[in-house]
Amino acid sequence: MTLTLNLPPEMEQRLREQADKAGIPADEYALKLLQEKVSAEATPSTGAELVAYWEKEGVLGIWADRTDITNSSEYARKLRRQSERRARD
Repeated sequence: MTLTLNLPPEMEQRLREQADKAGIPADEYALKLLQEKVSAEATPSTGAELVAYWEKEGVLGIWADRTDITNSSEYARKLRRQSERRARD
């Protein structure tokens, strides 16, 4: 899809400056911003979508090689208790 935008001069200047800082052409930078915005609005609405998102982002399994956590449910409860105590103090 081709889309033509008429930006106010000040916005165009800021876009070009930020693109220069990022080291990419202004059109690529604008596309990157749009992709980030659209992706942010496409938030998961079900548990399955959330798990798929976490898998895609590499969040699931990040502690898979930890040997100090033998029971993940108990470890999560322990962290929750610690957090609750900090909140009260």
